[in-house]
Amino acid sequence: MNSTHEKPARIRWPQHYDPAQAPVFVRNELHIDAAPETVWAWLVRAPLWPQWYANSHHLRIVNGNPSALAPGSRFVWTTFGIRLQSEVKEFVSGERLAWDAKAFGVDAYHAWLLTPTSDGGCLVLTEETQHGFIARGGALLFPKRMFRWHQTWLESLSERALGGLPASA
Repeated sequence: MNSTHEKPARIRWPQHYDPAQAPVFVRNELHIDAAPETVWAWLVRAPLWPQWYANSHHLRIVNGNPSALAPGSRFVWTTFGIRLQSEVKEFVSGERLAWDAKAFGVDAYHAWLLTPTSDGGCLVLTEETQHGFIARGGALLFPKRMFRWHQTWLESLSERALGGLPASA
């Protein structure tokens, strides 16, 4: 991590998903040497995730712009072998993105926070909490799996952002 970054703001948790209330919580962060706008452009282009994040499959935005997340977007996708229905719950362009993720036995909230750094890059923080018996079982059986996959997501996001903006939709 680059020592030139400032301490980021905090995730805004809905009460039900607050880490103090959730049985499953994971936190990852990575300094990315790309402008926050470029990182953001890759992050909101959710239909492209399966091309560069190996734990994302069959993603489809079911309302609104089919190529990028926006406030209130709903999307369906598969991750960790579970087909999820998600809705964007927080969207502050270039800064904050969060969605819920629901399926039988899973009730999750995944948030992202991009904080510009003085070197022109950004600190990317991603946190997720989960409720539900499948979520708890997965955390017990594979306690570091979600952390490792989220770190892979961040590292893959960094690789994409360092290559420039995604192609126009």
